[in-house]
Amino acid sequence: MKVEDVMTKNPVFIRDTDFMTHARQVMRDRHYRTLPVVNAKKRVIGILTEKELLNIYSTKSNVTVEGFTSEFPYIYPEMDMMEAAKLMMDAGMGRVPVLKSGQDMTLAGILSVVDIFRNLKVDKIPHKKIHEIMTTDVITSSNKDHISKVWLNMKETGLSGFPVLKNGELVGMVTRRNIINAGYARIEREDEQGTKSTMSPPVEKVMSTPAYTLSPEATLAEAIQAFMKLDVGRISITNDGKLVGIVDRNDIIKAFI
Repeated sequence: MKVEDVMTKNPVFIRDTDFMTHARQVMRDRHYRTLPVVNAKKRVIGILTEKELLNIYSTKSNVTVEGFTSEFPYIYPEMDMMEAAKLMMDAGMGRVPVLKSGQDMTLAGILSVVDIFRNLKVDKIPHKKIHEIMTTDVITSSNKDHISKVWLNMKETGLSGFPVLKNGELVGMVTRRNIINAGYARIEREDEQGTKSTMSPPVEKVMSTPAYTLSPEATLAEAIQAFMKLDVGRISITNDGKLVGIVDRNDIIKAFI
């Protein structure tokens, strides 16, 4: 299967001269984690990620996108989907622009981990169990942690979601998307609503519930079915009620590569 068969065509993009405040609004309204950035010649010059939104202050309304773009792996419509998936996994990116060609850097589409995940070949699912691919060194959040602390953890680790524990018991998941949707795109000193970080609300105010879980003995096929049904990016792995790991779409895709 080729990239052009699964990519999103006519994608939303932003210009390098757009303000970061505009980009943040587009991300929140459309639930995107990254946006392609184009210049006046409509050539893709980079991508803007949610992570970059952490690097601006709410008062800096005149900051443009251009200085905050990141590099991305070059992916083309004729490329094999799994080849593109490997490039994305190696780069640690979940959503990248698709360029028309190596000579034509204009935007042809967007390829995401979700696009790849939904088109994995069922007859080629590896015979593995979740405990073989899950992350066991799980970073968690307390339900009472301030959102400012979680933002810092996300920024430092590059992760976009943490299981939430209450008195040691798994109660939910907090994601970067939860927090951005709640209006806290910058919270280390002052967030978008003017709240000082020391006054930021606790995680339990924005986390997703209930806590979705899988057994470490679940098969890869069962996990894929759960991800499709729940439409989530990561699932906690528990054994006898105890959190023992976490698995996300990337882990599953890597098992196919």
